[in-house]
Amino acid sequence: MEWKALIVEDEEGIALLLKEILEREGYSVRISANGMEGLREFFASPPDVVLLDITMPEMDGWTLLERIREVAETPVLFITSLVEESSKVRGLKAGADDYIVKPFSGVEVLARVEAVLRRSPKAQDQEFIYQDAALTIDQSQHRVFLRGKELTLTPTEFKLVSVLARNAGQVLTPDRLLDLVWGLDGGGSESVRLYVSYLRRKLADGGEPGLIQTVRGVGYRYRPPAGDPTA
Repeated sequence: MEWKALIVEDEEGIALLLKEILEREGYSVRISANGMEGLREFFASPPDVVLLDITMPEMDGWTLLERIREVAETPVLFITSLVEESSKVRGLKAGADDYIVKPFSGVEVLARVEAVLRRSPKAQDQEFIYQDAALTIDQSQHRVFLRGKELTLTPTEFKLVSVLARNAGQVLTPDRLLDLVWGLDGGGSESVRLYVSYLRRKLADGGEPGLIQTVRGVGYRYRPPAGDPTA
């Protein structure tokens, strides 16, 4: 899998150093010299990860992160000379996935970039195949089979069943499902209830009415068929 990285950094030497570090590991890298240029690059060709300075001309890193978080969950790492704990806390609360203080080592940058990418939706989507006695989910092909017969699901239903199966046996609250399935697109607890009912109906029509359980007052749980090794 080739990862695309966007570096937004006004110090040319640092930007080129980061580019070299990432390209040596096979990343496709683009550089922007300020926040406004970085925003345009982000929308022109969405990257898999953003390495972002804070103090920049035209648009600072705080503002650029805010704009990115309005539309995407793309991993963002701040790389900055601001060493104050308050800046780090502000960055993480604003939605940054990590905060690296200059000067940095190439090994550290690579380790942190790889760590956030392993948690990214793209990595999970590419790698995730779920199977039990009733259900098979192939994320890369975007296909779901129930007892060998393919189900026709909407994109939201597909996300919902994937999240529930990925967390099989665990109770997920409506708020957690909203975050994992709807993300920045919003929705509310009523959306969760409705889409759980839609998904249950399709599973029941396929002969498996009890795969999604309601834990009253808490949330929902995907329960593999009784006797299945994943149950």
